[in-house]
Amino acid sequence: MQSLEALLKRSAVQHGHVCPGQVLGVRMAMLGCRAAGIEEPLSSRRLLVYVEIDRCAADAIQAVTGCRLGKRTLKYFDYGKLAATFVNLETTQAVRVVAREDSRERAWAFAPPGLDKRATQLHAYRVMPDEELFATMPVEVSISATDLPGHPLRRVRCRYCDEGVNDGREVVRAGDILCRGCASSAYYRVVTPAGVVQG
Repeated sequence: MQSLEALLKRSAVQHGHVCPGQVLGVRMAMLGCRAAGIEEPLSSRRLLVYVEIDRCAADAIQAVTGCRLGKRTLKYFDYGKLAATFVNLETTQAVRVVAREDSRERAWAFAPPGLDKRATQLHAYRVMPDEELFATMPVEVSISATDLPGHPLRRVRCRYCDEGVNDGREVVRAGDILCRGCASSAYYRVVTPAGVVQG
Protein backbone atom coordinates (compact mmCIF):
# COMPACT_ATOMS: atom_id res chain seq x y z
CA MET A 1 0.00 0.00 0.00
CA GLN A 2 1.21 3.52 -0.69
CA SER A 3 2.26 5.90 2.07
CA LEU A 4 -0.18 8.05 4.01
CA GLU A 5 1.05 11.21 2.30
CA ALA A 6 0.76 9.71 -1.19
CA LEU A 7 -2.77 8.51 -0.45
CA LEU A 8 -3.70 11.92 0.99
CA LYS A 9 -2.56 13.55 -2.25
CA ARG A 10 -4.70 11.17 -4.29
CA SER A 11 -7.64 11.77 -1.99
CA ALA A 12 -7.23 15.57 -2.16
CA VAL A 13 -7.33 15.47 -5.96
CA GLN A 14 -10.62 13.60 -5.85
CA HIS A 15 -12.15 15.56 -2.96
CA GLY A 16 -10.75 19.00 -3.77
CA HIS A 17 -8.77 19.67 -0.58
CA VAL A 18 -7.22 18.02 2.46
CA CYS A 19 -9.23 18.33 5.65
CA PRO A 20 -9.37 16.41 8.94
CA GLY A 21 -12.11 14.16 7.55
CA GLN A 22 -9.89 13.25 4.60
CA VAL A 23 -7.02 12.30 6.89
CA LEU A 24 -9.34 10.16 9.02
CA GLY A 25 -10.85 8.52 5.93
CA VAL A 26 -7.47 7.69 4.40
CA ARG A 27 -6.17 6.26 7.67
CA MET A 28 -9.43 4.37 8.24
CA ALA A 29 -9.18 2.80 4.77
CA MET A 30 -5.53 1.87 5.27
CA LEU A 31 -6.29 0.23 8.62
CA GLY A 32 -9.45 -1.51 7.41
CA CYS A 33 -7.81 -2.93 4.30
CA ARG A 34 -4.85 -4.29 6.25
CA ALA A 35 -7.13 -5.80 8.89
CA ALA A 36 -9.22 -7.49 6.18
CA GLY A 37 -6.11 -8.92 4.54
CA ILE A 38 -6.03 -6.60 1.52
CA GLU A 39 -2.53 -5.17 1.10
CA GLU A 40 -3.05 -3.31 -2.19
CA PRO A 41 -6.71 -2.32 -2.47
CA LEU A 42 -6.48 -0.57 -5.84
CA SER A 43 -5.43 -3.75 -7.59
CA SER A 44 -7.72 -6.05 -5.60
CA ARG A 45 -11.02 -7.36 -6.87
CA ARG A 46 -11.72 -8.96 -3.49
CA LEU A 47 -12.69 -5.84 -1.51
CA LEU A 48 -16.18 -4.62 -0.65
CA VAL A 49 -16.60 -1.53 1.55
CA TYR A 50 -19.64 -0.28 3.44
CA VAL A 51 -19.50 3.40 4.43
CA GLU A 52 -21.83 4.86 7.04
CA ILE A 53 -21.49 8.59 6.34
CA ASP A 54 -21.75 10.88 3.32
CA ARG A 55 -19.00 13.30 4.26
CA CYS A 56 -15.31 13.88 3.47
CA ALA A 57 -14.13 10.53 4.82
CA ALA A 58 -16.27 8.65 2.29
CA ASP A 59 -14.38 10.30 -0.59
CA ALA A 60 -11.08 9.42 1.07
CA ILE A 61 -12.09 5.78 1.52
CA GLN A 62 -13.10 5.65 -2.13
CA ALA A 63 -9.78 7.17 -3.23
CA VAL A 64 -7.70 4.70 -1.20
CA THR A 65 -9.67 1.55 -2.00
CA GLY A 66 -10.81 2.21 -5.54
CA CYS A 67 -14.24 0.97 -4.49
CA ARG A 68 -17.11 2.75 -6.24
CA LEU A 69 -20.90 2.77 -6.09
CA GLY A 70 -21.01 2.21 -9.85
CA LYS A 71 -18.81 -0.87 -9.54
CA ARG A 72 -21.02 -2.15 -6.70
CA THR A 73 -17.94 -2.46 -4.50
CA LEU A 74 -18.89 0.53 -2.33
CA LYS A 75 -22.12 0.36 -0.34
CA TYR A 76 -23.63 3.32 1.50
CA PHE A 77 -25.74 3.13 4.65
CA ASP A 78 -26.83 6.50 6.01
CA TYR A 79 -26.06 5.94 9.68
CA GLY A 80 -24.39 9.35 10.12
CA LYS A 81 -21.35 7.66 11.68
CA LEU A 82 -17.71 8.09 10.75
CA ALA A 83 -17.37 4.36 10.24
CA ALA A 84 -16.79 1.82 7.50
CA THR A 85 -16.66 -1.94 7.15
CA PHE A 86 -14.07 -3.60 4.93
CA VAL A 87 -14.87 -7.09 3.60
CA ASN A 88 -12.44 -9.46 1.92
CA LEU A 89 -14.76 -11.29 -0.48
CA GLU A 90 -12.32 -14.16 -0.90
CA THR A 91 -11.90 -14.99 2.79
CA THR A 92 -15.12 -13.34 4.13
CA GLN A 93 -12.91 -11.67 6.75
CA ALA A 94 -14.54 -8.36 7.68
CA VAL A 95 -13.63 -5.52 10.01
CA ARG A 96 -15.58 -2.43 11.03
CA VAL A 97 -13.52 0.67 11.79
CA VAL A 98 -15.08 3.56 13.72
CA ALA A 99 -13.51 6.94 14.45
CA ARG A 100 -13.29 7.30 18.21
CA GLU A 101 -15.46 10.06 19.55
CA ASP A 102 -12.73 11.18 21.95
CA SER A 103 -10.06 11.51 19.22
CA ARG A 104 -10.90 15.20 18.78
CA GLU A 105 -9.96 15.95 22.38
CA ARG A 106 -6.93 13.64 22.24
CA ALA A 107 -5.64 15.46 19.15
CA TRP A 108 -4.39 18.38 21.25
CA ALA A 109 -1.78 16.10 22.85
CA PHE A 110 -0.35 15.17 19.44
CA ALA A 111 0.05 18.62 17.86
CA PRO A 112 2.35 21.57 18.51
CA PRO A 113 0.87 24.25 20.78
CA GLY A 114 -0.66 27.37 19.27
CA LEU A 115 -2.52 25.74 16.38
CA ASP A 116 -6.22 26.31 15.84
CA LYS A 117 -8.63 23.37 16.03
CA ARG A 118 -8.51 22.49 12.30
CA ALA A 119 -4.70 22.69 12.09
CA THR A 120 -4.41 20.64 15.29
CA GLN A 121 -6.62 17.92 13.85
CA LEU A 122 -4.83 17.95 10.49
CA HIS A 123 -1.48 17.47 12.21
CA ALA A 124 -2.57 15.06 14.94
CA TYR A 125 -4.65 12.76 12.75
CA ARG A 126 -1.55 12.10 10.64
CA VAL A 127 0.55 10.96 13.60
CA MET A 128 -1.81 9.57 16.25
CA PRO A 129 -1.58 5.80 16.77
CA ASP A 130 -4.43 3.84 15.16
CA GLU A 131 -5.79 2.83 18.55
CA GLU A 132 -6.07 6.51 19.59
CA LEU A 133 -8.08 7.32 16.45
CA PHE A 134 -10.18 4.24 15.82
CA ALA A 135 -12.08 1.40 17.38
CA THR A 136 -11.73 -1.72 15.27
CA MET A 137 -13.90 -4.81 15.54
CA PRO A 138 -14.19 -8.02 13.55
CA VAL A 139 -17.72 -8.37 12.14
CA GLU A 140 -19.76 -10.71 10.00
CA VAL A 141 -21.52 -9.35 6.95
CA SER A 142 -24.18 -11.39 5.15
CA ILE A 143 -23.83 -10.56 1.49
CA SER A 144 -26.48 -11.82 -0.91
CA ALA A 145 -25.66 -12.63 -4.51
CA THR A 146 -27.71 -9.58 -5.55
CA ASP A 147 -25.32 -7.32 -3.61
CA LEU A 148 -22.13 -8.55 -5.23
CA PRO A 149 -20.31 -6.71 -8.03
CA GLY A 150 -21.35 -7.68 -11.55
CA HIS A 151 -24.34 -7.48 -13.83
CA PRO A 152 -27.86 -7.41 -12.36
CA LEU A 153 -29.16 -10.89 -11.63
CA ARG A 154 -32.79 -9.94 -12.17
CA ARG A 155 -35.01 -7.02 -13.08
CA VAL A 156 -38.71 -6.41 -12.46
CA ARG A 157 -41.14 -3.55 -13.19
CA CYS A 158 -43.05 -1.56 -10.63
CA ARG A 159 -46.81 -1.99 -11.06
CA TYR A 160 -47.49 1.70 -10.32
CA CYS A 161 -44.73 3.71 -12.06
CA ASP A 162 -43.62 1.02 -14.56
CA GLU A 163 -39.95 1.73 -13.81
CA GLY A 164 -37.44 -1.10 -13.67
CA VAL A 165 -36.06 -2.34 -10.34
CA ASN A 166 -32.86 -4.39 -10.15
CA ASP A 167 -31.72 -7.16 -7.85
CA GLY A 168 -34.44 -7.64 -5.27
CA ARG A 169 -34.90 -3.99 -4.34
CA GLU A 170 -38.64 -4.28 -5.00
CA VAL A 171 -41.41 -4.58 -2.42
CA VAL A 172 -44.23 -7.10 -2.87
CA ARG A 173 -47.52 -5.90 -1.43
CA ALA A 174 -50.76 -7.85 -1.86
CA GLY A 175 -49.15 -9.70 -4.75
CA ASP A 176 -48.12 -6.48 -6.56
CA ILE A 177 -44.48 -5.69 -7.32
CA LEU A 178 -43.65 -2.12 -6.32
CA CYS A 179 -40.51 -0.01 -6.30
CA ARG A 180 -39.52 1.31 -2.89
CA GLY A 181 -40.58 4.84 -3.85
CA CYS A 182 -44.11 3.75 -4.71
CA ALA A 183 -44.31 1.34 -1.75
CA SER A 184 -43.51 4.07 0.78
CA SER A 185 -42.70 7.72 0.43
CA ALA A 186 -40.17 8.62 -2.24
CA TYR A 187 -37.58 11.32 -1.66
CA TYR A 188 -39.04 13.20 -4.66
CA ARG A 189 -42.44 14.31 -5.96
CA VAL A 190 -43.28 14.45 -9.66
CA VAL A 191 -44.45 17.84 -10.93
CA THR A 192 -46.72 17.65 -13.99
CA PRO A 193 -46.81 20.35 -16.70
CA ALA A 194 -49.92 21.79 -15.05
CA GLY A 195 -47.94 22.18 -11.82
CA VAL A 196 -49.84 19.45 -10.00
CA VAL A 197 -47.65 17.44 -7.68
CA GLN A 198 -47.97 13.65 -7.77
CA GLY A 199 -46.74 11.22 -5.15
